[in-house]
Amino acid sequence: MTSPTNHRSFTVGGTIRPAAFAFLLALALSVTTSQVTQAQTFSVVHNFTGGQDGATPWVGLTMDEAGNFYGDASAGGSSDFGVVFKLTQKNASWIFTPLYSFQGGNDGSDPQARVIIGPDGSLYGTTTSGGTGCNGCGTIFNLRPQPSACSHAICAWNKTVLYSFSRGDGFVPSGDIIFDQAGAIYGTTSQGGAYGWGAVYKLTPSGGSWTESVLYNFTGGNDGANPLGGVIFDQSGRLHGTAYSGGLGGGVIFQLTPVGSGWSDDTLYTFQSRSDGGGLWGGLITDKLGNLYGATLVFGSGGGGTVYELTPVGRSGWEFTVLNSFTGSTGPLNSNLVMDAAGNLYGTTYNDGAHNLGSVFKLTPSGGGWTYTDLHDFTGGSDGGKPQSNVTFDANGNLYGTASEGGTGSQCNGGCGVVWEITP
Repeated sequence: MTSPTNHRSFTVGGTIRPAAFAFLLALALSVTTSQVTQAQTFSVVHNFTGGQDGATPWVGLTMDEAGNFYGDASAGGSSDFGVVFKLTQKNASWIFTPLYSFQGGNDGSDPQARVIIGPDGSLYGTTTSGGTGCNGCGTIFNLRPQPSACSHAICAWNKTVLYSFSRGDGFVPSGDIIFDQAGAIYGTTSQGGAYGWGAVYKLTPSGGSWTESVLYNFTGGNDGANPLGGVIFDQSGRLHGTAYSGGLGGGVIFQLTPVGSGWSDDTLYTFQSRSDGGGLWGGLITDKLGNLYGATLVFGSGGGGTVYELTPVGRSGWEFTVLNSFTGSTGPLNSNLVMDAAGNLYGTTYNDGAHNLGSVFKLTPSGGGWTYTDLHDFTGGSDGGKPQSNVTFDANGNLYGTASEGGTGSQCNGGCGVVWEITP
């Protein structure tokens, strides 16, 4: 649901900072919106049972060139430490295949970020715990099919731990990982690092192994704290991301610029936990013009978070604009926004919607403002509830995602979650 407000924006300058302080939410501004409902066909692709297929999918899906989807569930599997899975469409049906069940030890446990298809075509991802460092500070892993034909009905993929975090270099890896053109991996940890407030890291392949380096350690002050949403590259090779808290308490948007052999940090925007929103759980996306888009979890004029845009102005300034304010207790939680070719934005909310159990929404640029369209309100029943995922498009424009609760799975209190599809 939206809360219509007046359009306002604010220009800020980028400054290089780190300093000292800590936690929670953010600042002012909004845009005229009108609420629209649109007829959609909603269907459940898979109901998680809490068994071998997993339970509680926190994040969304990744699609390969053949139209297959890959994802992970944070619990369930053979040892109840989470599962990586594949969904393949055959005729009008979907075939669900577990690819790997985490064992909770050195191999990791509790995946809470999407699996990503790497440059070599195999899957890469992170676990928030497990591994060999500091009694389980999390891992970065690779999954690939078995090299020879498998005679079993379900053939587990081969899993390799590329790196185990050890607290000083960060722990609890968070958000989607990305690759550069040389095949190096970049990401964030929500905790640990030199000051305990999280870090941005790089994992470089070398001679069959991987070397980890910390690009930036958050201090918990004006530079932010607890980055949860990963990082993205711009066309100049700079990294952009969000920190959940720090700054004035509501979090910050940051930029890392390569300088010599290191990286310098700029705070592009500091949230004030007012009408601009606060609590930056999700990360950023960018368009062809270099504008940044993201969402906040709480605050805003409706109290349920915001969708915002950050536009570069001049050589070092940025203009911040709220595109939409949500009602409810929490808006977009663990998800990044998605933009289609027409410039429309899509996402999910966690506790918004007609039943306060989450929704799928679309924002359409219109006449200098943005029009909100409610695509689905979750009920917490067979359709699922409390989605935390991004949305993913297939080649026909259908939307797919996950809901962390609900569905028909009986082994979980409140349901084990679902994979859903929305057909325009």
